[in-house]
Amino acid sequence: MSIDAGADDDAVGPAARRRGRRPAGEDTRGAILAAARDEFAERGFDGASIRSVARRADVDPGLVRHYFRTKSDLFAAGIVPHGVDPAVLVARLAAGGVDGLGERLLTAVLGIWGQDGGVALRVAFAGMTSGEVQADALSGYVGRQVFARVAPLLPPPDQQLRVSLVASQVAGVLLARHVLRLEPLASMPVEEVVALVGPTLDRYLTGPLGTSSAAPARHRDGPGDQRHLEG
Repeated sequence: MSIDAGADDDAVGPAARRRGRRPAGEDTRGAILAAARDEFAERGFDGASIRSVARRADVDPGLVRHYFRTKSDLFAAGIVPHGVDPAVLVARLAAGGVDGLGERLLTAVLGIWGQDGGVALRVAFAGMTSGEVQADALSGYVGRQVFARVAPLLPPPDQQLRVSLVASQVAGVLLARHVLRLEPLASMPVEEVVALVGPTLDRYLTGPLGTSSAAPARHRDGPGDQRHLEG
């Protein structure tokens, strides 16, 4: 079954053909992403389609595919808030070096993904738990856009293991705050969360792991690990 499910995606009627690029100055990609977030939130991954997103954004379905090849790609990109470029974000955070990178990363993630009250994150987590395709799309996107850019900054030989540990910790905090809404963590100020969790992330990134000398081969970096990071 195609991940771009729905025969209606390929049947572009006259009304859809009249749509196209927005006037100069309008953020077409941003409008598509905003529409996609609403569609996935209301209909779920299976219920939403390229065509329904295009209809909501008032663009041609072909234009949606111009920016996002598949519905899975659109779903993954939709978790990133409008105006945030993961590559630029990671480059800015890494500019200060690896010391304190975990705290800076967590501060940025909690600030950015908390702006909408965690709506995008709830959609993302719901999608990840409802199907393997969605989970693979999201993990691949995060791997390519964020962690594959962080890994080269870290001390060998366990870059893959280090970024995996950071990812698990950050995902757990986001899940607890915005999906499960576990108190007091859910309402705790960002600064307090960072003060509690940030040092752990920094240890994962640069500190002794206690298992490096005996880490299984599958945890060590090699061509296979880099491919995994890049999705």
